[in-house]
Amino acid sequence: MSATDVVIQTEPLSPEASAWLAQRCRLVVAAPGSAAFDQAIGSAAGLVIRTYTTLDERLLERAGKLRVIGRAGAGLDNIDVEGCRRRSIQVVYTPDANTQAVVEYVLCLIGDVVRPRVALSRAVGPEEWGHLRQTNVAAQQMNELTLGILGLGRVGKRLAAAARAIGFTVVFNDLVEIPVEQRFGAASVAVGDLFARSDVLSVHIDGRASNRGFVKAKLINSMKGEIVLINTSRGLVVDNLALAEFLRRNPKAWALLDVHEPEPFGADYPLLGLPNAMLYPHLASRTRKAMEEMSWVVRDVAAVLEGRAPRFRADEGAQPRAR
Repeated sequence: MSATDVVIQTEPLSPEASAWLAQRCRLVVAAPGSAAFDQAIGSAAGLVIRTYTTLDERLLERAGKLRVIGRAGAGLDNIDVEGCRRRSIQVVYTPDANTQAVVEYVLCLIGDVVRPRVALSRAVGPEEWGHLRQTNVAAQQMNELTLGILGLGRVGKRLAAAARAIGFTVVFNDLVEIPVEQRFGAASVAVGDLFARSDVLSVHIDGRASNRGFVKAKLINSMKGEIVLINTSRGLVVDNLALAEFLRRNPKAWALLDVHEPEPFGADYPLLGLPNAMLYPHLASRTRKAMEEMSWVVRDVAAVLEGRAPRFRADEGAQPRAR
């Protein structure tokens, strides 16, 4: 890597990581479609992206000198990894940087629904105090509930471990066979059973094309009428029209959705306005530590450009588990 190598940063990184990279190359901070990006892409040796930059065949054709793509995050579905492989472009990423943040977020969402509570902003008398205590009673404890996990990858495994420690019965479904010692007490079940049995169901599959609409009407309609469905993976994996209909028919069900298709969604989004659909603006990985650790994908970008082996490379053995 030399000071003349052009590296394009298309989305925000931590200031420290961006400055570190800028000291080692000619860094261009520019989003796809901008004049600066269009001017630099033909000579770029590296690209650093996050969630909202898509590297497809058309863009790769324009990047004739590209040697490495750094994804500041865990998912690779916005990168044509096979197209990169054909061009000998290495793809590096940060597969475990946001695992803790996402698991914490999922547990917080579960608590919001399973443990109702009210905060006091004023002094109240004995009658209102008693009323609040009578009306804020959880229907069930977590150790009475079954948590289902769709996709037992890094996040799914850590969620299973945390949920088992709390007392949930945990079941999961994954395309690959997970060794028993890596299941953290979770039981493997068929995908239909997962949706039918779960009281809380957390989705952790990636957004590759084959997963589009995987959580479809048949699975959605097999869920319990009081299900708590959580999606922190990718919005496109859920059939939103079918989910909206299910929520209308089952007012005691909840959908807690951190990811959407598209992002941001418009006024015509099928789930908008439903009282039992809680919609969040893609916040699961938004802790300072996780964002800092994802940003340091720049170290692997530099390693590749300097002819060294990166820590995490998206090859056949390193891609996240998916359906």
